[in-house]
Amino acid sequence: QVQVVESGGGVVHPGGSLRLSCAASGNIFSINTMGWYRQAPGKERELVAGIISGDTTNYEDPVKGRFTIARDNAKNTVYLQMNSLKPEDTAVYYCKIRLVTLLPLVENEYWGQGTQVTVSS
Repeated sequence: QVQVVESGGGVVHPGGSLRLSCAASGNIFSINTMGWYRQAPGKERELVAGIISGDTTNYEDPVKGRFTIARDNAKNTVYLQMNSLKPEDTAVYYCKIRLVTLLPLVENEYWGQGTQVTVSS
């Protein structure tokens, strides 16, 4: 079994910062891609940022220059540092990890449970 647990959401004023964490544990052989998505009320879930092995990153336009994604391979953890937060960043943030389990040797995607980020004055 694989567990994916997120932490770090909360309420912050516009211009503030938050750091999200997402850790995978369990029957893991290797981790390929890791990413953060968000879903605002009444909207579809959308990609925010992604990182692949080798630390190649990509960001969606609304967060470029404000958010930074990073991974700690030793801890099977991905982070999202969010700076200069805006009210439109308010959403439930989800991490998604594509990994290979050890037994059986199969690649699958796993989602975290989601963490609420609210940016409000």
